[in-house]
Amino acid sequence: MSTITVDNVSKKFRIPHEKKTTVLQNIAGLIKRQFSYEEFWALKDVSFEVNKGEAFGIIGRNGSGKSTLLKILAKILYPDSGSVSLDGKVASFLQLGVGFQSELTAKENVYIYSSILGLGRKQVKKVYDEIIDFAELKKFENMKLKNFSSGMNVRLAFATAIHTGPDTLLLDEVLAVGDEAFQKKCRERMNQFKTEGKTIVFVSHALNAVKELCQRSMLLNEGRIVTMGDTEKVINDYLAMLQRSSPR
Repeated sequence: MSTITVDNVSKKFRIPHEKKTTVLQNIAGLIKRQFSYEEFWALKDVSFEVNKGEAFGIIGRNGSGKSTLLKILAKILYPDSGSVSLDGKVASFLQLGVGFQSELTAKENVYIYSSILGLGRKQVKKVYDEIIDFAELKKFENMKLKNFSSGMNVRLAFATAIHTGPDTLLLDEVLAVGDEAFQKKCRERMNQFKTEGKTIVFVSHALNAVKELCQRSMLLNEGRIVTMGDTEKVINDYLAMLQRSSPR
């Protein structure tokens, strides 16, 4: 049973050729119709399915379209063509600090971030202690986030996301920040998610983490699917692609 269905999704961005730095330059360009853009296709005809209870990896070089695809799944971006279907409640962890307010305390941010992810205040109150304990931030719950390290931020954001009861987790490089002990805790929690029948889409450059978590993966290059299937094979295809493109 598919939890996620992506059908022929394409996404383009318009990159201006000429940089206009003042209001006057922009008005002049509009009048003279001298704005020129290059179309950059971040994704082109991408189709795949992810089954319920599956952890699905997405790998590729920088600029291959991985994060764009995850943002489309999270409905932060919308495709120019094609369709995306996700069943159930979705929690996304795409960028460090998204949904957080630096002038508010950790506790206040847990309530705000949880509300963004769909929980009511009473529901947050029930899981608040679990969130803070998982993030190992009990001593710092009343500290403003502007005084947090990047590692503390990522621990709080991830702990909040996983305690909101999602059916699907969208994760972008969640293991890239934080110490080894916390990374191990994240991996254990994600494995627990799989056993609970939850779905995970995991974008990462950490190939060992993808191999450990995901049975199936997909390799993107220049916005297109290169290969998809068994994670070990996909990783080997990726490494071979890197070797072919490296300077001799």
